[in-house]
Amino acid sequence: MRLEAITWDRLTDALAERVGTTTAADGGPWLRVAVDGAPAARPADVAARLAEALRLRGRPVHVVAADGFLRPASLRLEYGKEDPDAYYDTWFDRQALWREVFTPLDPGGTGRVLPDLWDPRTDRATRSPYAELPPGGVLLLHGPLLFGHWFPFDLSVHLKLSSAALARRTPQDERWTLPAFARYEDEVRPEEAADVVVKADDPGRPAWNGHG
Repeated sequence: MRLEAITWDRLTDALAERVGTTTAADGGPWLRVAVDGAPAARPADVAARLAEALRLRGRPVHVVAADGFLRPASLRLEYGKEDPDAYYDTWFDRQALWREVFTPLDPGGTGRVLPDLWDPRTDRATRSPYAELPPGGVLLLHGPLLFGHWFPFDLSVHLKLSSAALARRTPQDERWTLPAFARYEDEVRPEEAADVVVKADDPGRPAWNGHG
């Protein structure tokens, strides 16, 4: 894959322009955009930049973090606190994401999206109120391991880290997750699944594949 150097500001503008020319695959009034990447790639930061750029262009945006849809500790940690296969397979409540985030944005849906469901610090439901995304609005879902679950993304961005960069930038107490990301690369091949690939090995010097 050929990658071109770009700045984060130019990348954000290019992604916002891409969103502006994208239509929902199901013909509905909402767009669903993914920013996929390991925590070390900082997908939340990229999603925040893109959300701000879209709002400046007059597009309503609702940002959802996959980490807000973790499963309860009794299920998440059933095989221990540092099991990479459990992290890959069972940590994230993907059924809840379907039910509370994607289904309301189906054609004829309510547009009422739940911002988050579970707080892992308290291990309790967040009880956050629903947010209503008006027609023409954009859902931005960010987080790790987003591909391979048939989520109906209209535009997908993958933040790529080499295995060396991922290991270097992952905090010591989270390095047990590295085999999960190696499995993700092997089984899902996110570079091929994404519309836009951004290599972020050097946080200050990203590169991307253009418009995919």
